[in-house]
Amino acid sequence: MRVSLAFVFLWFGIDKFFHPSYWLNAWVPASVIHLAGLAHVGPNTIVYAIGLFELLTGISLLANIYIGFFASLSVLFLLIIPFFQGFNEIIVRDIALIGALLSLIFWPKARYR
Repeated sequence: MRVSLAFVFLWFGIDKFFHPSYWLNAWVPASVIHLAGLAHVGPNTIVYAIGLFELLTGISLLANIYIGFFASLSVLFLLIIPFFQGFNEIIVRDIALIGALLSLIFWPKARYR
């Protein structure tokens, strides 16, 4: 599960650097662009920042380090999305990702003697 989640986060993170205008026009809500503009942050910077976050999360999951930290941040990020994007079919995917991330966070860790 950890590796497949890493693949998802790496895929979306990398794609944001290759196709920022697609992500900006298709997925970033106008309200987020407006809020970022108030902080003098450009629209592409938002896409790149999210892409970087997703890359870091994917690398963390793949390398099996700081999983609790990045998985927790990803859960928070995925919980915030509906407030800006609205409730739609994308939320179904995000609920599955949240469930998988929560299982990684709370799964009992192996104890070594």
